[in-house]
Amino acid sequence: MHEAIEGGCFCGRIRYRLKRRPMFVHCCHCTDCRRQLGSAFAINGLVETENVELLQGEPVLVTLSTDSGRPHDVYRCAECQSPLWSDYGRRKWLSFLRLATLDPPAEFTPDVHIYTRSKLDWLPLPPGARAFEAYYDVKAEWPKESLERLETARAKAKARA
Repeated sequence: MHEAIEGGCFCGRIRYRLKRRPMFVHCCHCTDCRRQLGSAFAINGLVETENVELLQGEPVLVTLSTDSGRPHDVYRCAECQSPLWSDYGRRKWLSFLRLATLDPPAEFTPDVHIYTRSKLDWLPLPPGARAFEAYYDVKAEWPKESLERLETARAKAKARA
């Protein structure tokens, strides 16, 4: 990705710009993602929140419960209810961007498939896909550059706190 990519909700009221490519991309097969999206899985790009620039409209925040007990904040369009990104654990500095809301939704392919223990049986994974029954070891799976970006974002957030 050399240039920023724009995206938005179904009805067009919310538009945003992804200023930098995601650090890592999940294809999540958990039952929560499936129910929230009404789909077989969710494609989430993990990106520093500062790299998602709101261009038009203002999303509403909907807090969902999780098995862990930590909040899961979903940012949606108030009109069409399209989920645009999430904040797991209310970190504020890390967003899970729903990559299907990008204008070119096929720009990024999953780095890993997670929570495959609840994957729909009729859905085959691509040959050679990195798949995990649940989550995975971030330090073992993420590229060095992405880990550096993650640590930089975490340090910036800690300095602001």
